[in-house]
Amino acid sequence: MTDGDLSLTCARALVEGLADDGVRHACVSPGSRSTPIALALARNEQITLHVHLDERSAAFFGLGLAKATGEPVAVACTSGTAAAEFFPAIVEASQSRTPLVVLTADRPPEVRGTGANQTIDQSELYGRYARAYFDLPVPREPGDVAAWFMAAAEVVLDAKAPVPGPVHINCPFDEPLTPTEPRSSERLSSYDDGEEWVEGRTVGTPDVDAFMGRHAGRRGVITLGGMPPPQTLSILSLGTLLGWPVLAEPSSGLRLEASDAGRALGAGQFLIGDEVWQARHGPDVVLQIGATPTTRSTQELVANVDTLIVLDDLHLDPDPAGRAAQRIELQPERFAATTWDQRERFQATTVDGSWLEEWRAADLIARATVDRELDRWEEPFEGRVARDVASFLPHGATLVIGSSTPVRDLDVFMAPRRPPRIWNAPDLLRVIGNRGASGIDGLVSTALGAAMGSNGPTVALLGDLSFLYDAGALLWSSRLGVDVVFVVLANGGGQIFSMLEQATLPEFEELFLTPHPASISKVCDAAEAGYRSVTRAGELTSALERAIRDGGVQVIEVAIDAERDRARRAELRELVHDALASH
Repeated sequence: MTDGDLSLTCARALVEGLADDGVRHACVSPGSRSTPIALALARNEQITLHVHLDERSAAFFGLGLAKATGEPVAVACTSGTAAAEFFPAIVEASQSRTPLVVLTADRPPEVRGTGANQTIDQSELYGRYARAYFDLPVPREPGDVAAWFMAAAEVVLDAKAPVPGPVHINCPFDEPLTPTEPRSSERLSSYDDGEEWVEGRTVGTPDVDAFMGRHAGRRGVITLGGMPPPQTLSILSLGTLLGWPVLAEPSSGLRLEASDAGRALGAGQFLIGDEVWQARHGPDVVLQIGATPTTRSTQELVANVDTLIVLDDLHLDPDPAGRAAQRIELQPERFAATTWDQRERFQATTVDGSWLEEWRAADLIARATVDRELDRWEEPFEGRVARDVASFLPHGATLVIGSSTPVRDLDVFMAPRRPPRIWNAPDLLRVIGNRGASGIDGLVSTALGAAMGSNGPTVALLGDLSFLYDAGALLWSSRLGVDVVFVVLANGGGQIFSMLEQATLPEFEELFLTPHPASISKVCDAAEAGYRSVTRAGELTSALERAIRDGGVQVIEVAIDAERDRARRAELRELVHDALASH
């Protein structure tokens, strides 16, 4: 057996171990030093391989796949700066609790720091953003094969639990890098490390009595941030039991109208954003569940409440200001279900139903006011685009949402959806965003990966700068065989800054707005992607229908007048304020 054969054997052992533990997709970019890993992935019949020219795009594609499937995805590259290109996606995976198995090929350790070609120090390259780091032995002895195989089980375990995230495996290889043995996909051997990994995490019994004893009967609000897809309606039911309104971000999966189980507010951002209404209806306590809130209105609600309780077991720091009077580090659905199961003991102490009814009545008024005005406007408005895209998509679809203005607009304008008659979590609309680190890089790649891992239609809603930032992924997309529709808000640059304090600076346009000269239609031509232009609000739904029907990669460019958009946001706030004041 030559050194090249031994390197491939070790790589195959590692890949077989990963496949045994549930890895079904891998993304790889071309490179020399990664030859054994690339061959091992390509020759494993359990793994579907996706080839990308650009390592950054490959990593974000894998990220989208992992977010859509909930299972770890492998990403592999050659040595040197290729490994550094993975870093943005690894940061997002770490912050958003997404399992990735990162395989970086490397030179042998003895050449690190010597100036050897295409060699950097890859030891713990991703620092604390990796859940674990493994530096495998250079394949030089037959006994190394077992070490590579045995590492796989620990790698997948670290990627999935107790808190999901990326795991870095550094794979050093000597030359020669190509094997002499004939191509084979037959399994090498069978290894057993004697350990069985049990899916899921141990969750202690929540101290329901302590929570209810302190807070039942108070005027409260529940806020839901980004969370794993809901498996039950228990959290909405908790709001019904407590008599507290529920502000559910779309990424929570619980922007739902579920009749007896409960209903998330449909215009909650307008209510908490209205100073006069909020002054009369400010809660005494907020139960914050999931990730840190996205919008400024919810952030201010959390920052100003007398008592903040954080219920979350996944996120790094859902309470960055350290204001929480209590942090309950338990699985939220388990906590809510346990409370609901014991509801008969607490019903006499919960808040008067009038508190929830006041919120719901105001919510219906605000929602009707907003929808009536949106339907009247024929010129495209970003808020209406967000509302209409979300309402158009069927159950089981995936919506990938941009990290800048789109994710905020979706939270403001998305109407609650009715869950399917027969409850089945995979049938819900899945909202995916890169909100762990909130970057705009890699959004096109993330959407392509999410489409690969989704069973229903996939639509991405993002701004023109986010789209163009990752245009390289679009150029590579025609060979991927995925169906995805990109709805691109052509508003002339980074318009979110026009709503921030930077808008008052004399250098605003040059340094922050950054208008671009690119033609989105010509980018689509180069990428062989379908293209449509929407200039009237009423055209969007039919354009979506045709784009999904045509299949492949489709782009819908929606022309936005940024100045008019800003004026209409202010107009909507004023209309809702007047409507609330008159009731």
